[in-house]
Amino acid sequence: LLVPGAALAQSLGGLGDSSSFTMSVSPQYPAPYGTATLSFLSNSLSLSNATLTVSVGGKNIYQGSIQPVAVTLGRAGSVTNITATITSGGTSYSQSLSLQPEDVALVAEPIASVPPLYPGKPSVPLEGSVRVVAVANLRDAKGAALNPSALSYSWTVDTTQIANSSGIGRNAIMVASPMQYRARTVSVVVTSQDGTLVGGDSLTLSPVNPAVLIYANDPLLGILFDHALSNSYAITGAESTLYAAPFSFPTTSGAPALQWFLNGSSAQTGTVITLRPTGSGQGSASLSLTASAGQYTTATANLSLSFGATAGTNIFGL
Repeated sequence: LLVPGAALAQSLGGLGDSSSFTMSVSPQYPAPYGTATLSFLSNSLSLSNATLTVSVGGKNIYQGSIQPVAVTLGRAGSVTNITATITSGGTSYSQSLSLQPEDVALVAEPIASVPPLYPGKPSVPLEGSVRVVAVANLRDAKGAALNPSALSYSWTVDTTQIANSSGIGRNAIMVASPMQYRARTVSVVVTSQDGTLVGGDSLTLSPVNPAVLIYANDPLLGILFDHALSNSYAITGAESTLYAAPFSFPTTSGAPALQWFLNGSSAQTGTVITLRPTGSGQGSASLSLTASAGQYTTATANLSLSFGATAGTNIFGL
């Protein structure tokens, strides 16, 4: 939060108008225990021939040529009083402001597929949606926390303010995934009801191409998620069960469709296929898997299967 203070003017060799320069703060909503960078511009002063003094709480932290100055902030809600003085041609120009950092973080929750017990979270899906949640910890100068449900949330997607998703207690928003190779920015400004405390955050959503992986399903150990099958797979027993795991497919309208193909022919749908070699010889086959959840959201996986010990016949999936 940026709280403008009264403009101050101090005389060294003369008194100048404090509006002769502008002081900006980046980021707009600094985080607790973070840094805020002060930058200076002027249309009337020659800043290249001027000197700058910055004080925090009455203590000088910088003195020298005009350049961006970083200020270290304290806990959430603490007030940092800053005064900047520019001296040019024997005249001093001063401005003051107060920074009060507040803790606001955005969390993206893509509505997309991952396997059961997957330790991570799905990526932003193509043709899908993402739930973005604001976690706000606004505190006053004494450190007292405000109830997040009593705060006002103002959402912006790219450059459009989303009024129908903004308001008191509305700490989450559903956002459509950006198109492939593009990005989408989501930002929020969180304000106390009296308007004295303000914090904000933003994040960028970038879609990830979906993928489907094949894992062996061991009858004793279960699905072997530690190793995805690729290129080739040997069936060494009487039968072998394989499991399909779709990653980062949109699930807004349900789970992705899974279709198994054996030697180019449709064999089975669903997450699991069991393969049983027949005959007494050695053989090979091709297995492919297609996952789809929309016109452009598809992925495939392919395996070359081998089985048997001597010359043999064929293989089929049940």
